Amino acid sequence: MASLLSSSSSSCCSCSMKSINAVSAVPKLPPTRISVPRRISTKELIEGLRIGDGFRNMENNVNVPVTTLQDQETSASASIATLELYAVLEAVADRVEMHHNIGEQRKNWNNLLLNSINMITLTGTTMAGVAATGAGCEGGSILGLKLASTILFSAATGMLVLMNKIQPSQLVEEQRNATRFFKQLQSQIQTKLALGSPTKEDVKDTMEKVLALDKAFPLPLLGAMLEKFPKTFSPAVWWTRNSQNRARKQSKTEQTEHNGWSSALEMEMREIVNVIKRKDIEDYERLGNIVLKINKILAVSGPLLTGIAAIGSAHGGSWAATMAAVAGALATTVNTLEHGGQVGMVFEMYRSCAGFFTLTEETIESTLGESDVERRENGELFEMKVGLQLGRSLSQLKELAKKSRYSRIEGSAIDEFASKLF
Repeated sequence: MASLLSSSSSSCCSCSMKSINAVSAVPKLPPTRISVPRRISTKELIEGLRIGDGFRNMENNVNVPVTTLQDQETSASASIATLELYAVLEAVADRVEMHHNIGEQRKNWNNLLLNSINMITLTGTTMAGVAATGAGCEGGSILGLKLASTILFSAATGMLVLMNKIQPSQLVEEQRNATRFFKQLQSQIQTKLALGSPTKEDVKDTMEKVLALDKAFPLPLLGAMLEKFPKTFSPAVWWTRNSQNRARKQSKTEQTEHNGWSSALEMEMREIVNVIKRKDIEDYERLGNIVLKINKILAVSGPLLTGIAAIGSAHGGSWAATMAAVAGALATTVNTLEHGGQVGMVFEMYRSCAGFFTLTEETIESTLGESDVERRENGELFEMKVGLQLGRSLSQLKELAKKSRYSRIEGSAIDEFASKLF
């Protein structure tokens, strides 16, 4: 028993000695010194700031990576410009909805006023016709018909004067165009935001476009309504002419291509401008003046005929009543032709088309007037845009430019319009 205890104690001692030796055999790590950077004061940060270099190292073991002041200002300006452009985008989206709703409202005005005035005029014409026959009616009954027809013709005259003054069909076309152009501007803003990094110049240019559209297509009727019967026809203008005329220096044409531009492409664009001036704009101005004259004649004839009908029905006699009935029938026809045929809308459509070609002309001229070719829009992209606006392929544009050049050399008129869309 004693031998067992002694053997066990000796084994335990040997084990503990081995463990102690193992622990003591672990190599000692060298002492390391942990350097904690001291707190840098605001004064030291300001003193260490150098424009273009950021912060210099305050101590050997402390690095403070920071952006430069110029980068910070550029980033802040870009973020502010982005926020401003988003604000303009919200305003443009609101204008799109506003012009659409007002266009629908004025379309209802045109339909309701046209139907109401025609019903009033036809009713007065019927009463005047019955009074003219005088068959089976007593004197009191005929007098009542005459008074009723006089009142109806007088009311129709007043309503026609008002309707011809505001031209509801033309107002509807104005709002349609405003909605379309604001949608175009909305998509342009969204494209700029998608490309990223808008500038203050982008915001300013967009604001000018919004204000130009507000001026070209006003919403109120009193005070700001466009003149419906101008002395002469003039194209609609919904863009900022200042932005189109920023660069008017003559550029030097070169044979080599720069930014997609060459002397051949510049010559092609100038020939297209000549065709637009001589054919498209001139033709729409001619048609616009014709429609303007027709609209003026119809606008005066309608109230004049209803006024004659009112006077004829007020006076006694079968001939006066007959004249009132005939004048009332003619007034209904004229009113239907003017407002049912939407002559005012056709006039506004011609103004818009002439304005479109004027804008295309000014855009091409202002682009060619930029002396620095690198600052222009890419020539190939610009040519494609012009082709799409005119409904032509690139080969058709070149063919049109050749025809224009040959016609000028020969002194003959070109027999083709620049646009194939309208």
